[in-house]
Amino acid sequence: MSEEKIEKKSGAIGETLSVVVQALLLAVVLRTVFFQPFSIPSGSMKETLLVGDYLFVSKFSYGYSRYSLPFAPDLFSGRIWSSEPKRGDIAVFKFPPNPNIDYIKRVVGLPGDKIQMIDSVLHINGEPVKRERAGLFTDDETGQIVQSYKETLPNGVTYTTLDVNLSSTDNTRIFEVPEGHYFTMGDNRDNSSDSRLGVGFVPFENFVGKAQIVFFSIRNQKHPLAVWEWPSNLRVERFFNGL
Repeated sequence: MSEEKIEKKSGAIGETLSVVVQALLLAVVLRTVFFQPFSIPSGSMKETLLVGDYLFVSKFSYGYSRYSLPFAPDLFSGRIWSSEPKRGDIAVFKFPPNPNIDYIKRVVGLPGDKIQMIDSVLHINGEPVKRERAGLFTDDETGQIVQSYKETLPNGVTYTTLDVNLSSTDNTRIFEVPEGHYFTMGDNRDNSSDSRLGVGFVPFENFVGKAQIVFFSIRNQKHPLAVWEWPSNLRVERFFNGL
């Protein structure tokens, strides 16, 4: 092989490696600074989010903490360029007892709030949140039919919740949210481990980002790359649904 051909081949390999490295660096920057994809593994946020939903979470919505970075390196404490979560946001955060686990819930309580459940109705600072029947929800995987309710928070954010049965979290004590912390709940009220039970108050530092849009959805726990399963399992109507 001539020297000219060797040089051309080496140049092509170097150019390819350069493109790959640049693409990887761009992906890391996008994931760290802007958006991160997440999938929904459980039904705690039904009917808003379903098992098999894939969504983008904006990392810049709340600013950046150590948990905004891959592997959560202990480079700094608190948040930089911070913006506080709003009541009604669907947020991804690190599970306080074990920051290696990601949770996704709705923010219902802000620092200083008093939160309580009374007969399945959410109360904020002593006032019941407006709640009205919104029809029946049919789970497309289990076939279960559940009563859904439309809730409207004091700031006007509206969403639906599910009320499956009587549970220990339908009536709770009063939770006083400490400064720098938030109270979160799943929309599937009787099937959610959240600030009422298990999760506790969520420190501001633990927030990863705000859920923005569902970009893909597949039922029956099928893998998204199993294209042969798409015809009978894709939820096309959920593609690009804003949250």
